[in-house]
Amino acid sequence: MANILVATAPAEGHVNVMVHVVKELVQRGNTVSWYTGKAFRERAEKTGARFFPIASGFDYGGLTHEEAFPAHKELTGVKGMIAVFRDVFLGTAPDQLRDLTALAEVLRPDVIVTDETTYAGGFLSELTGIPLVWAATSIYTLGSRDTAPFGMGLCPSSTFFGRLRNRALKWAADHVLMRELCAEADRTRARVGLEPLRAGAFENIVRMPSLYLLGTVPSFEYPRSDLRPQTRFVGPFIGRPGDEFRAPDWWGDLTSHDTVVHLTQGTVANEPERLLLPAIRALSGLDALVVVTTGVPPEHLHLGPMPDNVRVERFVPYHHLLPHADLLVTNGGYGGVTAALTNGVPLVVASATEDKNEVGAHVGWSGAGVHLKSGENLEHRLREAVRHVLTEPRFRARAHALGKEYRAHNGPRNAARLIEELAGDRAPGERRPG
Repeated sequence: MANILVATAPAEGHVNVMVHVVKELVQRGNTVSWYTGKAFRERAEKTGARFFPIASGFDYGGLTHEEAFPAHKELTGVKGMIAVFRDVFLGTAPDQLRDLTALAEVLRPDVIVTDETTYAGGFLSELTGIPLVWAATSIYTLGSRDTAPFGMGLCPSSTFFGRLRNRALKWAADHVLMRELCAEADRTRARVGLEPLRAGAFENIVRMPSLYLLGTVPSFEYPRSDLRPQTRFVGPFIGRPGDEFRAPDWWGDLTSHDTVVHLTQGTVANEPERLLLPAIRALSGLDALVVVTTGVPPEHLHLGPMPDNVRVERFVPYHHLLPHADLLVTNGGYGGVTAALTNGVPLVVASATEDKNEVGAHVGWSGAGVHLKSGENLEHRLREAVRHVLTEPRFRARAHALGKEYRAHNGPRNAARLIEELAGDRAPGERRPG
């Protein structure tokens, strides 16, 4: 059995993806040590892994994005995404590397498993030669001749002129839009004793992993003729429903309405005017039950009086709610989008920050919903998009087809098998040159 060191960013979406993979690895007899934020100790230990908290640097686990990084509050689009990668993921990496280096010396893992943005794990792999696995928390982030650079939210094109567009946009991204991020990546690598990689905007931070495990299916990803050979589509990182769910008092209302809409803004980006309040206003006149989840105590958001057709909770497990839903309205969190598609539920995505513009673009491209970019008059655009998706059968048909494909794959099991195979390629205690 393998000795595995797992490291994740201390954020809900990153931890939630890894929970199911770690649980599967432990159940198969592997020894797993999990490094992440203190707020996730109980969740990590419930998988059977040994928990090691972030000790060096900033542990932002348990905080909203606005609380942890207040300077990001007004940033959206590409600027917001760059700020997140620079400050949240890259800026915290050197301190986390100190922790992980000390752990690796004691634990001597066969393989390191991280989400794709825990760059400290990638640095450790380069410095020690321990193989690295990414268990993806989002869509495919790497460059391709057939797609625009990550973050632009543009659909793919492999035509002659499409590839010219992609090449021009890549130059603009590397030398203009993301020049700051590229320079910061070079400075950070120098701080930890690594040479610059001189690659694209998202490829010059760490070397590519031995395995890149995508928690999705090929039909939801853009076709690429130059997909990295270490990429594997393993299916959704979703586990079985737990037994601890207690239905709220209004749960019976789900069966007394012909249409149920679930509205969520995720667990991190909780500024209510970005989506929650405009969507609630847009949906107030809809002949449907609207179930809103806030990710934080609703009273902290000061949402005000709710329309009669709206029910608000901090959290309702997707396993229990989405089988009742006809539509998910979301800011594009990858976990929620994956859960919706696994259940065959179409979507309206109103994206603004982080990778969500790309996730929303994939939803629109796949035909499973509508993508609305941030901008003015969001309430009106949401109302029209919701009506369009609910009344146009092709969206539900496409979501159902994707759901069938998602449910045919056990993501955690497939990921665990591939991780074990990689770990088995090494002799115990072996160190490969960095």
